[in-house]
Amino acid sequence: MTKIKICGLTNMEDAKICISLGVDFIGFVFAESPRRITKEDAKGIISGLPPAVKKVGVFVNEARDAVEDTARHCGLDVLQFHGDESPDYCLHFGGFEIFKAFRLRAKEDLVTMPQYRVDAYLLDAFVPGKSGGTGERFDWNLAIEAKKLGCPVVLSGGLDAGNVEEAIRKVRPEIVDVSSGVESAPGRKDADKLGEFVESVRRSGMNAAAAKST
Repeated sequence: MTKIKICGLTNMEDAKICISLGVDFIGFVFAESPRRITKEDAKGIISGLPPAVKKVGVFVNEARDAVEDTARHCGLDVLQFHGDESPDYCLHFGGFEIFKAFRLRAKEDLVTMPQYRVDAYLLDAFVPGKSGGTGERFDWNLAIEAKKLGCPVVLSGGLDAGNVEEAIRKVRPEIVDVSSGVESAPGRKDADKLGEFVESVRRSGMNAAAAKST
């Protein structure tokens, strides 16, 4: 079953909806973004979340010491790097899962990915001047090629309840990641959109299981 990551949380109300829906990962953005959250506010939300859900911190070209300070202060489980972080940089965070984001434009963008020894590749659309969270969809054929590299894939970029089933069917990602596709405004999630997205992901899993049994 494909796991679900909801990113860009800024308040406890939305976090509680995510928990009630049984999502697997909740993401907090500590980089420049309309969804940016302070480490104190993130800690307040995270302290009220069950251990079963993994808490993800999103960083862009941040100093290592600052990342570690935020991660330990808030109680993060996963560090997601969305900037120009090097393979060596990503090796220096013991005790945390590491997701490295890659903004894909063409097949040539896949060349450097195997240099990163991380827990998952997060695949997003390339938008000039933006590090992520744009809601832009990219060519899923590039994601299919990235899957061949052998590292688990987090599929992001323009997903919503209307296309996530197709995305899962084509790419077979281990995790799907959504932010703007389930929002009423930047940093504010829409309960109906969240529910529809989770339902679509779960339905894709049931359809895949049914297909295997026939």
